Amino acid sequence: MAIAVNSATTLLHVYDVPISLAFYRDILGFEVASTSPPFTSAKDDFGWTLLRLNGIELMLNNAYENNVRPLYPEIDRVRAHADTTLYLDCLDLDAVCLHLHAHGIDAPKPKVTYYGMRQVYITDPDGYGICFQSLADAPVH
Repeated sequence: MAIAVNSATTLLHVYDVPISLAFYRDILGFEVASTSPPFTSAKDDFGWTLLRLNGIELMLNNAYENNVRPLYPEIDRVRAHADTTLYLDCLDLDAVCLHLHAHGIDAPKPKVTYYGMRQVYITDPDGYGICFQSLADAPVH
């Protein structure tokens, strides 16, 4: 018998929640659903937030307790993020690229994989991969 699971939410540990939140909210369009209490009165100075976009949930969590972090991201920690990629289903990848370029993100042109997906890869501020994708033969809207 299968377990009755209704949804899944990804948690990403990030170096700076306000920077990551600005990326996911202001560029990708996620909405803030919930946050932890703020550390200070500075904008978005949370240790955790739950984001939503079209049924997708994503949590961002401060990688350092009580917002005490090193001056720069730890190289080994960021390098490990390359093993994590969020795959987001999008019908119009050309529009995605235009949107990303308008926000200063150097997104490559979509490429078609040998397994029939049309994809565009970028990384977020913490080095996590994001792949916007659609079936290669899907109609563009």
